[in-house]
Amino acid sequence: MSNRGAAAAESEERIAHTRNRLVLEQARAVGLLGTAKNTRLSGRVPSELIEAAKKRAHVTSDTELLELALSRLALEDDFGIRLVGRKGSIPADIDLGL
Repeated sequence: MSNRGAAAAESEERIAHTRNRLVLEQARAVGLLGTAKNTRLSGRVPSELIEAAKKRAHVTSDTELLELALSRLALEDDFGIRLVGRKGSIPADIDLGL
């Protein structure tokens, strides 16, 4: 890998770790994550899916992956839905000053 490629991979990993940390901190702040791990989750999924998700998220354990994925899902906002819902709410003839 070239120096530029290695630097880009390092930067991507650093960004992923920061994003993961922030998601987990936010989940803790709203009470979704605590000290007790009192529920077991089980399911059958393709190993390729797990490995691809771990690689993308830069995590190594199944538990890390599940906590991160579930936290992201639980904290997901509805911005897209609200944006699409506003379609047509601004008159087409409005002067935007452009």
